[in-house]
Amino acid sequence: MRYLPLLLTFVLLIAATILPFVAYRPSHHWSILLFLVIAAIGIWDLLQRRHTLLRNYPLIGHFRWLAEAIRPQVRQYFVESGTDGRPFDRNERSVIYERAKETAGVVPFGTELDVTAEGYEWIGASLAAPGQKSPSSLRVTVGGPNCSSPYSCSVFNISAMSFGALGQAAIRALNKGAAMGEFAHDTGEGGISMYHKEFGGDLIWEIGTGYFGCRNRNGRFDPTQFADQAALPQVKMIEIKLSQGAKPGHGGVLPAAKVTDEIARARGVDAHQDCLSPDHHSAFTTPRELIHFITELRELSGGKPIGIKLCIGHRWEFLAICKAIVAEGTGPDFVVIDGAEGGTAAAPMEFPDHVGMPLREGLVFAHNALLGYDLRDKIRLAASGKIITGFRLAANLALGADWCNSARGFMFSLGCVQSLKCHTNRCPTGITTQSRTRQRGLDIADKSQRVANFHRETVTTLGQIMRAAGISEPSELQPHHLYRRLSATEIRRFDDLYPTVARGSLLKDPPRDWVAGCREACVDSFQRAG
Repeated sequence: MRYLPLLLTFVLLIAATILPFVAYRPSHHWSILLFLVIAAIGIWDLLQRRHTLLRNYPLIGHFRWLAEAIRPQVRQYFVESGTDGRPFDRNERSVIYERAKETAGVVPFGTELDVTAEGYEWIGASLAAPGQKSPSSLRVTVGGPNCSSPYSCSVFNISAMSFGALGQAAIRALNKGAAMGEFAHDTGEGGISMYHKEFGGDLIWEIGTGYFGCRNRNGRFDPTQFADQAALPQVKMIEIKLSQGAKPGHGGVLPAAKVTDEIARARGVDAHQDCLSPDHHSAFTTPRELIHFITELRELSGGKPIGIKLCIGHRWEFLAICKAIVAEGTGPDFVVIDGAEGGTAAAPMEFPDHVGMPLREGLVFAHNALLGYDLRDKIRLAASGKIITGFRLAANLALGADWCNSARGFMFSLGCVQSLKCHTNRCPTGITTQSRTRQRGLDIADKSQRVANFHRETVTTLGQIMRAAGISEPSELQPHHLYRRLSATEIRRFDDLYPTVARGSLLKDPPRDWVAGCREACVDSFQRAG
């Protein structure tokens, strides 16, 4: 039976060859050619040594690859329910599409979620009537005591996505949408391209281990280039990427085929050569040196807010940074916590699955660490990772964030269909590709409006949730406003699940579960002390 399709092909080939002579009919050369090609494929399957399945099942084995190729689409469009699908389910994607298009963004007939399931979360409603807040007023001022150019930041912004990972059409649409909605667009570590500048949207310039846009020929940090770029009026804040959620502790390579002349100019590298992003910084090697680097960048930028972004790994490393801030009397103006759940970057499966701390745990830990070292009033805190709805914004704000960033949410607003082909350069919607023909389908005017719509509607929903909870300011959101079901009979408030340390408690007498981490943290090394 395994060889039956191949044998049948040979029979049909012979029949197509001799039938015209037997039946005295004209020969159909196309049929002979077709069966000849199929037979050749079958013979090749038998002789090749790379694929066992094809060797054992010539011809018919190819259906396995066909089924694999269309499986995601079949599942997405015909099998999964509204609450299925990963990383984002259909209902989550649909609400983004609808809000971006201004078509609805509401659901009828009640929730599809199982409210009795373990892990279900909600925010308490209040009978109090707070003041009404407009979406444009939901902002936070970023800039510590050493910052002379603070920035008024929206509570919801575009997270880091580089030109290179995204095509020029997507970068232009995102930045134009940010300009229209008056919120910030993080450049990602790929540098500031001409497309980031075209529409004048506010930029958060991310500087990674490759120092793209501010590097010398040896790939090390160049103060002069940095000062030139940081002086751009569009650049409102500078963010040092220590690690990212998709692949903390892992460098990257942009293949030579994707390093076009435009990307090379933005990154300050040679075109058509592999672009390497090291796994660690060369401008500093210790927590104390990191603080010195932050101080240098602040001076070179003319006093703009300087921050760090990281996915929390070893607790002692972040505590060491906090200790260094206290010791030096200065530090970052903001900290962005990236969740290990992953993001738009491609990475080995083990990294998003098992490396780094998930967002919620990382956010709570960072908030408590800054609070415990009495730094929370000086340093703003942001959260990034799967934040696409007003409720997720509210939950992260309640757990300590001052604002939130989203990458994939804004990709959906551009038309992303979660095809999971971001790393292949074959994105069907033209977002994560350098192919001009694929990018042609992404209309800048239409998509930028959708980006602005999605931001406005999401922030509006946050304001409605806050009002329902009886509060009028994002800073009033606290852990006691939220609840989680732990089992069929047990419900806990977030302040019970995520206790807060006392202000300044880590400076003198740390709580028992913080003692080891504080002891292991050293200002002169990221290595564990002792």
